[in-house]
Amino acid sequence: MRAVIALAAALGSLLLGGCLLRPGGQETLRARSWEKDAEVAAVTPKVVRALRSALTSLPLPENRTTANKNGIYQFEQASKCKAIQDNILSSSIKKKRSELASCCDAVHNFIASQNNTPLGSNMSYEVDNKKTILITEDIFRMLPMSSPLSVYPFKNCAVVGNGGILKNSSCGAEIDRSDFVFRCNLPPTTGSISKDVGNKTNLVTVNPSIIAQKYNKLNEKKTEFLENIAVYGDAFLLLPAFSFRSNTATSFKVYQTLQEFKATQRAIFFHPTYLKSLAQFWRTKGVKAYRLSSGFMITSAAVELCENVKLYGFWPFSKSAEKMPISHHYYDNQLPKPGFHAMPKEYNQILQLHGKGILKLQFGKCESE
Repeated sequence: MRAVIALAAALGSLLLGGCLLRPGGQETLRARSWEKDAEVAAVTPKVVRALRSALTSLPLPENRTTANKNGIYQFEQASKCKAIQDNILSSSIKKKRSELASCCDAVHNFIASQNNTPLGSNMSYEVDNKKTILITEDIFRMLPMSSPLSVYPFKNCAVVGNGGILKNSSCGAEIDRSDFVFRCNLPPTTGSISKDVGNKTNLVTVNPSIIAQKYNKLNEKKTEFLENIAVYGDAFLLLPAFSFRSNTATSFKVYQTLQEFKATQRAIFFHPTYLKSLAQFWRTKGVKAYRLSSGFMITSAAVELCENVKLYGFWPFSKSAEKMPISHHYYDNQLPKPGFHAMPKEYNQILQLHGKGILKLQFGKCESE
């Protein structure tokens, strides 16, 4: 019984707030102006170092009072403790999936489809919510009949962020072994960097600003665009066509370009109602920002769509846990627009999900084969 109580106490410590916040672990986020925005000042590299082994299996005590005549010890009590631990973690995962499903239902609502977007309806934009768009026959035909991600759950999913922590991580092979790989904002995956970030991509988000700035809204440079996205194979390109009215034409142009050139990639669109519901859900958890980041949106959906979720390249600090300087992205050091996303608060929630076993967060280098 003492072993069970000790295990429960240890798990209570592990799950309290989800972050293993230890005395003296609350430091102010430094180095970048957007880091200083953190009201959740407990989210620091120091705390993260403490979390690296947070989900390592707890030591299971031997019940030596049940030794048989041959001196072989049975571990009945240890098995009970392990069952309690597994049950607590399983309950946490089911509860969070249930919470997200009740609020947002990524299985049916994550992607705009003909099933959830009636022909002739007026759809409200996610952010420009006072503006609507009429779902004409042309728009309706762009939508899949049902969500292409509704064939769930995927077994093992990798959500690959673009953080500089991925450099020299050797995580590429591990990422590529995942059943489904999510990426954000058309990141580079070829060349020497592939050993760190992998090549496999099943879904990648596309910020319309990239299309506007790099490809002149596809009024030209279509060939360059198609050549660059060829590295993603037959991945879905996920666009926020219905978030801002200014995004619509560019997002539709991506769809039309893929159709025109019979590309293997397929353009799909976030459903604005899903994104509004998701933002409201996380607002109740303290994530109050102008808009959630793409990485956090994808992570939230993956928790519903996948049995096991592992995050790579999520790190909102200018230094590693070993205090080594790292770039903001693994491919550049361009900082996000101040005040647009609440990165530290999002990361706090991700740490809590990690601490509760709902997902796994890769903090540094992956084990080489």
